[in-house]
Amino acid sequence: MSTTAAIDRATVQETKTRLSALLVEDNLADSELVLRELQRGGFEVSSEVVQTAADFRRKLQTTTPDVILADYNLGSWRGMEALEILRTEGRDIPLILVSGAVGDVTAVECIKQGATDYVLKDALARLPVSIRRALREKQTREERRQAELELARKVEELARSNRDLEQFAYVASHDLQEPLRMVAAYTQLLKERYADGLDENANKYIHYALEGALRMQTLVQDLLTFSRVGRNRQRTHLASDAVVQEALQNLQAALQESGAVVHYDNLPVVTGDRTQLVQLFQNLIGNAIKFHGEKAPVITVSAKKLAAEWAFSVSDNGIGIAAEHLEAVFVIFQRLHTRAEYPGNGVGLAICKKIVEQHGGRIWVESKAGEGASFKFTLPACPADGEGNHTDERRA
Repeated sequence: MSTTAAIDRATVQETKTRLSALLVEDNLADSELVLRELQRGGFEVSSEVVQTAADFRRKLQTTTPDVILADYNLGSWRGMEALEILRTEGRDIPLILVSGAVGDVTAVECIKQGATDYVLKDALARLPVSIRRALREKQTREERRQAELELARKVEELARSNRDLEQFAYVASHDLQEPLRMVAAYTQLLKERYADGLDENANKYIHYALEGALRMQTLVQDLLTFSRVGRNRQRTHLASDAVVQEALQNLQAALQESGAVVHYDNLPVVTGDRTQLVQLFQNLIGNAIKFHGEKAPVITVSAKKLAAEWAFSVSDNGIGIAAEHLEAVFVIFQRLHTRAEYPGNGVGLAICKKIVEQHGGRIWVESKAGEGASFKFTLPACPADGEGNHTDERRA
């Protein structure tokens, strides 16, 4: 043999794919034919042969072959029974039927039951192709399974991180309230008792300190409210019009002061937490009252059915929102105006977003600067709800 021929043979040997095969076969001559065809097809095969169901089960408990090649008819049992044993053992191993005679109907039924493929013994040249396809499919399944496990792990980590963050925000904001109350109270006391004996600059500094302490109190209370969203939720069937009525009662002073008119009609029954949904409508309607233009606020609350959910809309005739800020308004502490123009800490809409998402919905806003705004959100419908039949309006 020449040196070149030896090198070529060695190269072919190195490029062969290693394959561990378990043959379920009662004819040793047929087993040899199968193995020879696999070697021709580019596989370096290590194999074992079993003939009975008991031997097959025992072999599975000690080895993990890449592929199982099973004859359809084995005398005392059938190759498809090996598939049931694989399922019982919880093993994901491709099983290819290699049979001398099996009708098309039987072959299709075997595939439906879970066999990876079937190859007739008089067409063994097709077997290497079938095995390579089966191994690729198994690798894809394994990669998908690993991706799903990784995704589940990351989701759990994110949920745990969010719980820890909410707990931290709750504890921090709760514990900060007492020292802030003391700062505000003693600064107010200092102003009341010693204002006459201090110069203009000193009084100005006291005013700044008191204003900062009070603003910090409000900020901490808003943060505490934000952290509480999602805690101890009690989901019930709720009439939306009753929820809106309660929100309007809480806004009575703002309604009277602004001369606002709120229309709402035909609102549906939804599934949710009453306290949170009252807060949701209160924040959205309160925002519409706050950010009004020269005209008195006119606010419309409506709802439209979309499959298994309701799409709500809270629309107003206020100052509107520029297109570049439509996403930013839902970010916590994000403000589009100075406190001199409009009070607040930029937490209200972040709370709305969190409430809606806790209920499995989504929230967005449609608006143009100077043309009012329409805040839209979805809530799950009741399984057998009907449209509401209530029409009402509230005005100063």
